[in-house]
Amino acid sequence: MTGQRGTAVPERAGVVAGAVAETVAGVGAGAVGDAVGSVRDQAVTGLLALSGRALPLLREWVGAEPDCGVARALLTLATADHLDDATLKRELETAYRDARAVGEQQASVVYAVYLHTHRQYRLTADHLVVHFARWPADQLAGLMVGAFSSSGDPAYRAHGDALVQEQSALAGPDNWPWTSWLASTRAEQGRVREAYELAGHALSLCPRSGVAAHALAHAEHELGSGPASVDFLDRWLAADPQAVQVRHLNWHAALQSIAGGDFPDARRRADAALARTDVGMRSATNWRLLLAGQTPAGHSDPGQVRELLAAPGGMAEVFHTFNLALALAVEAATEDLYTLARRAAADERPDYREVLAPVVRALAEVTAGRPRAAVELLTGLGRQAERIGGVRVEREIIQDTLARALVDAGEHERAAGLLRHRTTTRRHHAYEDLLLAARPRPAGTACPTPGMPGSSRTTAPPSPDEPTGQRPAGRGRLRGMTYGIESHPAR
Repeated sequence: MTGQRGTAVPERAGVVAGAVAETVAGVGAGAVGDAVGSVRDQAVTGLLALSGRALPLLREWVGAEPDCGVARALLTLATADHLDDATLKRELETAYRDARAVGEQQASVVYAVYLHTHRQYRLTADHLVVHFARWPADQLAGLMVGAFSSSGDPAYRAHGDALVQEQSALAGPDNWPWTSWLASTRAEQGRVREAYELAGHALSLCPRSGVAAHALAHAEHELGSGPASVDFLDRWLAADPQAVQVRHLNWHAALQSIAGGDFPDARRRADAALARTDVGMRSATNWRLLLAGQTPAGHSDPGQVRELLAAPGGMAEVFHTFNLALALAVEAATEDLYTLARRAAADERPDYREVLAPVVRALAEVTAGRPRAAVELLTGLGRQAERIGGVRVEREIIQDTLARALVDAGEHERAAGLLRHRTTTRRHHAYEDLLLAARPRPAGTACPTPGMPGSSRTTAPPSPDEPTGQRPAGRGRLRGMTYGIESHPAR
């Protein structure tokens, strides 16, 4: 097959890890020795919780059991974005060989890792359907349920949502990993109250569940929790400063600060917590600040963005390309945006041609001071904007841009109607209020502060060290290799 490519947890979390001991080792915990069994259980729990301790524990586990295929595969899953092709090939071939010697369930988990690390998301989803039919509620396989939404196919996404609900029911309400994954599913479905309750329940079972904390952040974004959400995220991250999602959760906190009108805090987080490679989160923060008429934080070098777009695979993923377009918009790189829009319009992939192209063109029109042209481009998209990828909170910025363009085009009532569901349901909505506020336009233009040359800029600080396990920007290239595991029996 050719492919693409912490802190202590409560006792109940340890019970969950023990429940997958048979899958992980193929034998009872006592048979591998108490010390190795303890490392294994801690590594599994840490990975499920997205703990900062997961990676060193996985490495310790592989060192203690070098012939455990599942251990090697999980370490590869956690580090795949930082491995070259030859290393990835070698590690997964070894893991699959060792897993097959233990049993079919172990081999099936490794095969899922192989497909997922090669960004073969539809094939990963197809394989998981077969896997869960044989081994219901397998938590290690659950680590890859995001493949359904990553496939970009609405039918796959809907099937994945149903599968998560089914597997969560089979696992039971006290299984914190599956409850956490269900909370994430409900948040993305817009079932905010359910997501909020499920995330809270999962955190009561395992306070260090990173998936649950992330799902809660999404739910609280929809609820406009503002400072309360920021306080929770800060406390949660303080207990595990190396958590896998430390930068992303800081980004969520920045959005909540924007919602509550604390723009200095949003800028501080963008500068202090986000790395230079976090082009998407930095540009999404800065574009929101500009749309609200605020000074942006330090941001990306347009030369870096051009390099990312020109690199092999620079336009391999539609959402990644959209994030680079936002970075260009923050820099008021109008001509670059027009060029990118033309490239997307000529692309044979429908999502690029039909959705990305008009969105990028609209960003160019905003930066060029032509809000009415942006309105015409964005109004026609409607629900099709979902095809640009990402999740609800990430796609919301398209609606923000349309609302601001409507105001600048003199259509305040339409803009207010567009955001009414947010201004009437979110506890804190200072951001939405500013999107709807009329502002003086710079002399000689028809465009507000966003994207205008000469607007206040700050210099991006040196990049903080990047925690291992985060995908760097621009790593959307295809991996074109054939492994010796393509005939896995579950296929």
